[in-house]
Amino acid sequence: MSRSFLPSRRALLASGAATGVLSLAAPGALAAQPVPAPRPWGTVPTARQLAWHEMAAYAFVHFSINTFTDREWGYGDESPSLFNPTDFSADQIVGSAKAAGLTGLILTAKHHDGFCLWPSRYTEHCIRNSPYKDGRGDIVGEMAAACQRAGLRFGLYLSPWDRNHAEYGRPAYITYYRNQLRELLTSYGPLFEMWFDGANGGDGYYGGAREKRSIDAESYYDWTNTWALVRQYQPDAVVWGNWGRDSHGPWGADARWVGNEEGYAGDPCWATVGDAPYTQEIGEHGVRGGAHWRPAEVDVSLRPGWFWHAREDADVKSVGRLVRLYFESVGRGANLILNLPPDRRGRIPDHDAAMLKGWGDTLRATFGTDLAKGAVPKASATRGPGFGPDTVLDGRPDTYWCPPDATTAADLVLEWATPRAFDVIRLREYLPLGQRIGTFTLEIWEGNRAAWVEVARHTAIGSQRLVRLAAPVTTTRLRLRILDADACPAIREVGLFRLPDLVEEPAIHRDRRGMVTLSSDLPGAALHYTTDGTSPTLRSPLYQEPFPLPDGGIVQALCQLPRTGASSAVASRTFDVSKADWRIVSATAPGADAIIDDDSGSLWVTSGAALPHAVVVDLGARRSLKGVTLLPAGQRPPGVGAPAGYRIQVSEDGKAWGPAAVGEFANIAANASEQRVMFPEVRPGRFVRLEITRAAGGEGQVAFAELGVVTR
Repeated sequence: MSRSFLPSRRALLASGAATGVLSLAAPGALAAQPVPAPRPWGTVPTARQLAWHEMAAYAFVHFSINTFTDREWGYGDESPSLFNPTDFSADQIVGSAKAAGLTGLILTAKHHDGFCLWPSRYTEHCIRNSPYKDGRGDIVGEMAAACQRAGLRFGLYLSPWDRNHAEYGRPAYITYYRNQLRELLTSYGPLFEMWFDGANGGDGYYGGAREKRSIDAESYYDWTNTWALVRQYQPDAVVWGNWGRDSHGPWGADARWVGNEEGYAGDPCWATVGDAPYTQEIGEHGVRGGAHWRPAEVDVSLRPGWFWHAREDADVKSVGRLVRLYFESVGRGANLILNLPPDRRGRIPDHDAAMLKGWGDTLRATFGTDLAKGAVPKASATRGPGFGPDTVLDGRPDTYWCPPDATTAADLVLEWATPRAFDVIRLREYLPLGQRIGTFTLEIWEGNRAAWVEVARHTAIGSQRLVRLAAPVTTTRLRLRILDADACPAIREVGLFRLPDLVEEPAIHRDRRGMVTLSSDLPGAALHYTTDGTSPTLRSPLYQEPFPLPDGGIVQALCQLPRTGASSAVASRTFDVSKADWRIVSATAPGADAIIDDDSGSLWVTSGAALPHAVVVDLGARRSLKGVTLLPAGQRPPGVGAPAGYRIQVSEDGKAWGPAAVGEFANIAANASEQRVMFPEVRPGRFVRLEITRAAGGEGQVAFAELGVVTR
């Protein structure tokens, strides 16, 4: 981490981290400053939280037994001999993260299956008993060293749930867990974050017991004393998690889950929360003026799954999509943790690495030149010397423009001698004083009309607010209007930038009738596509109207802007047989037609029905079935869970049923990506029966969006 990311001593004093005193010295030189700094408003971040905010975006790396079993959640009975990367390179993984512009990396040292990527003294279920380096390897150590070489900060993930350990759910496991935590905290150098997942309890191997074990996550782990180890050995490390109580109240962690795994924060997204129990709404938006500083971390994977799966090679997020994620997370004041899953070689796949580098190049090209420099700044009100509007352009993290205490609405104007063209505005508050600003607008001066024109209006700034305009604007003046604040505003930075020409790939959708539609948010865009498996070019057919694809296939498309000639990356969607002739034969709750309408927004909610929930679908014709797919609900009704355990049967006549698959949908409560269940062998059939045997969350009711089949 570069020195510019570290909070100054003055910032530490402002947060109360260095002395426990919340008074501030004025910006700039500390001597002979006649104007006192404003007092902090509300709760403020600690020193470690301030440093964490400056990191903005960093990598997650999910790599373990699941990489080799093609699963998302291992059961705990996997043999360590399965872990055998053929060409592991910590430097290549870390290099891919650095090329993306990421500032750190968090490694899954142990996932829910209990397999440890370091030679733990407390278990045999670890890398010591794998073929990797003949049992003498240590992935955690190699990754820590690679991060140090590359100048990236290092963090670790240690799953509280352990489906392998015989004592899980009993007091003895907590001793084991803390012993492992202590190993990690004391063996691998400075850590910037410790990540404690929220998945806790359920079916598992548990030393051969093969049973379901339930725990109360709030009390079982004794988070106050467990996290005390982090404070003891790694005082600068941020603790991530939604559990636990400490002297700061019910929100003992330093950062909160944003509430989704889709890559966005709510708008607005406040850095504070209150004392209410965690909900998805609180995760995405926080609480204005909350009593606890618990900023949001947005977690999302470069691929649909968290671990590498060959079937997802065509579903890697494009540069355009990654840029959008950045603006919808970091640009709303949250931090972004982007998961990079290595393949079975132990490397980031080449295509994934190319997307990461392209993303990093785009961000560097965008934010490398601040077009606000050279402006003459003016303010409607200024506190006094050292707090003037010029501070928003000086590039220093410890200076800020601030009006008098009584002023909670104020204007700041930047003016240039010659016009500037930009489409991104970056605003930062001075966080050691707290998050103070509510609604604000951005306006440009239109000289031919001699008038101010509003180009954006938002609520909340925080660590940083990135405002991305629909198109570049050219002007000689920009005005920031703060319409309301909880205390006199404190603006650390106003920056202006220009995105390079970047065309996002088109959206591809198919309805129940099998008609495919292509669309783009860009007016006048030309969409070219193919359906024969070849990559589209600007000579490929031009999309003009929906076209039929009832028997399935692959649709690939790109978008071109005729005015600039710039084109997008290729979007790709693979479709199976359409659902035009499908019908619901029976269901344990009404409304099951929603799962065969090819509309991800409509849900089957099993309200009033007790587990197990079941639905039988007639496919309209006999098919050779390789598996089924299930699309979770993007947003479930309050108190309603997601499908967890399943039993799938297939029939040719709807009377005689044969078994096809039994198992669990992993991570389905948090991740809305499509789940795929492949059968051990092809099953001929016309009827499919899905039985939901267990719910994740809720009180037994479940909701999901779509059921599909795999025939291709």
